[in-house]
Amino acid sequence: MNYKDIILSIKQKKIAPIYFLCGEESYFIDEITKTILKFTLTKEEKSFNQIVLYAKDTNTEEIISEAKQFPFGSKKKVVVIKEAQHLKKMDNLINYFEKPQLSTVLVFEHKNKSIDKRKKISKTIINRSIFFESKKLYENQISNWIINYLEEKNYKIDIQAATIISENIGNDLSKITNELSKLMLAINLDDTITSTHIENYIGISKDYNVFELQKSLGEKNITKSNKITNHLSLDSKNNHIILVISSLFSFFQKIITYHSINDKSNNNVALKLKINPYFISQYKYASSKYSVNQLITIIGLLKEYDLKSKGVNNKNTPHSELLKELIFKILHC
Repeated sequence: MNYKDIILSIKQKKIAPIYFLCGEESYFIDEITKTILKFTLTKEEKSFNQIVLYAKDTNTEEIISEAKQFPFGSKKKVVVIKEAQHLKKMDNLINYFEKPQLSTVLVFEHKNKSIDKRKKISKTIINRSIFFESKKLYENQISNWIINYLEEKNYKIDIQAATIISENIGNDLSKITNELSKLMLAINLDDTITSTHIENYIGISKDYNVFELQKSLGEKNITKSNKITNHLSLDSKNNHIILVISSLFSFFQKIITYHSINDKSNNNVALKLKINPYFISQYKYASSKYSVNQLITIIGLLKEYDLKSKGVNNKNTPHSELLKELIFKILHC
């Protein structure tokens, strides 16, 4: 089942006896667990019927023992296994998966990785539970995810503001939703969230951010690019060079792809570059400023400075200076 179907089924009280939640994106795992707890037990029932065990501090015998106990003063009991990726002797759970206690909801949070699907226990898990693999969203999916997330909560955000958030925070959904919560507390439902709101309530400057740096580099606007770079360098902790380089790499890679597209109709370009059509003109203009050979050189520079930021062939140069060097070389390649 996919994420939305699982959430919907829980809200409809169609709750399964076992959920096995695994994968790299912890946000979806956490949300499913929260929804199970919210719609399975009342506040009063949680005192006796909500059990949380950490895999490092428990074992399969204790898990089975807890799961087989009947609920107290409630129709259901919920047992959550945190950090299930550290659980040993998983094979011992096969019999329980085959015949679970129907009054218990057993939830495994197996974070940061999937399971080895070749193993017998893994096949049992997939076939005998609600199995969900939580995958990281690609960077080009984050803006639309932000828009959809806010729409579900009856808020609106323009594409530029959503892009500023995604370019500056990355694809950490938990961090993004925390920032969006700040916005929703401050913004009226009738208002559309803009880059000004992002600056006022999240603290990302509407003029000096990674998105604006990309735009100014695409225009080969030396003055603006240097101003933004200097601003970002003043707060290298919140504008980490690795995140900046990652964003620029994606940006310049898309410009190379634009050069190679024969059918440059808006729909086809948006499809090939995996971008919102709103930004097509930005990539079209940037492609007129950079030849393919220049772009190949820039990609090489980004890889070089990514390594330097990680200490390769660099002993003393701080990240702030590395970023300034990189931007200078990009503008003058």
